Amino acid sequence: MPDIEPEGVADGGEETRLLHERYLAAVNNLSRRKILEALKQGNLTLEEITVKTQLGIDALKWHLDVLESARCVEKENTKGSTLFRLTQWGKVVDYLK
Repeated sequence: MPDIEPEGVADGGEETRLLHERYLAAVNNLSRRKILEALKQGNLTLEEITVKTQLGIDALKWHLDVLESARCVEKENTKGSTLFRLTQWGKVVDYLK
């Protein structure tokens, strides 16, 4: 796990523990690891991630929501398109195999 605590999580209490649990659950899933691997190459749209991971659109959206709630990915809406990108926490994929 990255050394840097995400913004707003330096309370050392229950909120931090819950975030860490969500994070561990998020990265300990093979489908979500595929998504993180795909995003290592750069920001991608939902459609591009679907092609790279071969996940169905509904499953992909669910997994992205899990990754976003664990602060592994972020969405950016630009010019009518939504791009997904890795956060510092999402870069843990470099160490998972």
